[in-house]
Amino acid sequence: MSPAILGFSMVTVFMILVMTRRMAAVPALIFVPLIFSILAGHGPDTGRMMMEGVTQVSTTAVMLIFAILYFGTMIDAGLFQPLVNRIVTWVGNDPVRATVGHATLASAVGLDGDGTTTSLVSVSSMLPVYKRLGIDVMVFAVVGSLTFIIMNLSPWGGPAARVAASLHIDPSALFVPMLPVAATGLAFVFLLAWWFGRRERTRIGHVGPATTASLDDQIDAARIAEIFQADPAALRPHLVWFNLTLTLALMATIVARLAPLPVLFMGGLAAALIVNYPKLADQRARLTAHSGNALSVGVMVLAAGAFTGVMAGTGMIDGMAKSILAVLPPAVGPYLAVITAFISIPMNFFLSSDAFYFGVVPVLAETAGHYGISPEEIGRASLLGQPVHSLSPLVAAVYLNCALLGIELGDLQRFAWKYALMLCFVLIGAALLFGVIPLAA
Repeated sequence: MSPAILGFSMVTVFMILVMTRRMAAVPALIFVPLIFSILAGHGPDTGRMMMEGVTQVSTTAVMLIFAILYFGTMIDAGLFQPLVNRIVTWVGNDPVRATVGHATLASAVGLDGDGTTTSLVSVSSMLPVYKRLGIDVMVFAVVGSLTFIIMNLSPWGGPAARVAASLHIDPSALFVPMLPVAATGLAFVFLLAWWFGRRERTRIGHVGPATTASLDDQIDAARIAEIFQADPAALRPHLVWFNLTLTLALMATIVARLAPLPVLFMGGLAAALIVNYPKLADQRARLTAHSGNALSVGVMVLAAGAFTGVMAGTGMIDGMAKSILAVLPPAVGPYLAVITAFISIPMNFFLSSDAFYFGVVPVLAETAGHYGISPEEIGRASLLGQPVHSLSPLVAAVYLNCALLGIELGDLQRFAWKYALMLCFVLIGAALLFGVIPLAA
């Protein structure tokens, strides 16, 4: 059997197992390539190929593990809690301030790449304000999800991490050129939040002075700790300025690429633990509290390396790319980056992240490579359809949001699809404008 047929079969089996929930992503990423490597006649070489793939993604896995531990420690120490209180106080009775403040909060908390934390914090702190003012809860869902989607384009976010692992590329090389695109997308989301607020202000009418919130709306330290599901004993409010300075310095060094990302997050985590929690027991407690999330993400990336290692080592990816080239009109090839950006919209809706980024994107990148389009460019293009992923029925976080807000998924999709699609087009346009992806090779 040809490598191309085996490759397409392997990707299909993997996608079916993941999307039908017969297997989680990690066991599927390991078990499926094992079986197909044996079928391809590469049984004795399977271990070597898998280890080569694991080695290529090891730096990405290390970066993600330490990034999750760092941001988890910052949340425990209370870095974002003053921001929550200030935003709720500033909102007052103005719907425009409520929607813009919500986008501000989601963009700050969403920096850690954890959608669940962002949803819980936003719902606990801002949803009561929305309900008090009578703002449509659908507006809350759209503003929160689209803001988080932009922030989740960071190297330690789920989509970018999957792209880096599947294409074996440096996360910083994928992310840093995307900064102006992400900034443009975030500006659009804030503009959309402002427009929603203006519309709701017109609909609701006068609801009181738009100054500061009443004392009843103030959130004390204990309430904020509850919102973040944090241990009140771990809070370090007197170190908030140190933690803010450390985080801003870390972000600046990431953008400047002063050192490899894993090293930067290692140093940042060490400094955060030493200053915030000088006692050994406290340091161990913080690491233990977030080790589950860090381990699950790291294991997924390493398993993805094994999967793509087998695909590359057996010649499956090359065979699949050649089969696509055989049927692809030559005039279309130079435009594969733009094509990938547009097909990522339906792919991100109808496929799970694992199925798309581990099964489809490597084949697109290998095919585009024959036309001089780099894997980094294909990787960036594949991320531009992420806004519609926030409405996909295959995403568990969507059901969490619907449950927290008391809305139906179908109603949310009907209300939000046009705004998600608009954001996709804004991202694609910005990517072309800033040269992040080429219009033609």
